[in-house]
Amino acid sequence: MTGEARESGQPLRGPRDVAAAYAPRLQDAPVEEFHVAILDAQHRLERDVLVTRGLLNSSLVHPREVFREAIAERAAAVILVHNHPSGDPTPSAEDRAVTEQLVAAGRLLDIPVHDHVIVGRGRYVSFAEAGLL
Repeated sequence: MTGEARESGQPLRGPRDVAAAYAPRLQDAPVEEFHVAILDAQHRLERDVLVTRGLLNSSLVHPREVFREAIAERAAAVILVHNHPSGDPTPSAEDRAVTEQLVAAGRLLDIPVHDHVIVGRGRYVSFAEAGLL
C-alpha cells in the first residue's frame, strides 16, 4: 500500500478534482489499480491508499482491505478510485457490484463512500454524478 498526500488544504470538492488528482498516474497504467482516497472532515485528501493492483482488467477488492486504513486514519469519508486499462471508464457489472458492497460496508462502519471514480484515457465516470451510489 502506498500513501501520498495532496497539496495541503486542497479539498476534493467533486469528481473533477478526483480525476485531476488521479488521472496523471492511472489513465495510462497497464493494469487496473484500485485506490482509496481517505478524506478528513473538510474533504481534504489525508492519504491515498493503493488497495490492489490487478492483472490486465480485474482487481479483487474486499471491504476489509478498503476500510482497514480508513479506520486506522479515522477517516471522515472515502472516495474509491480505479482505472480501466482499456481506456474506457464505463462501469462494468463487477464495478457496480463491488461499489454496492463497499457502500454498504461503509454505512456499517460509519465511513461514507462519497464517490467511486473510474479513470479512463482522457475521461472519467463518477458513480455519484451518474446516480449509481
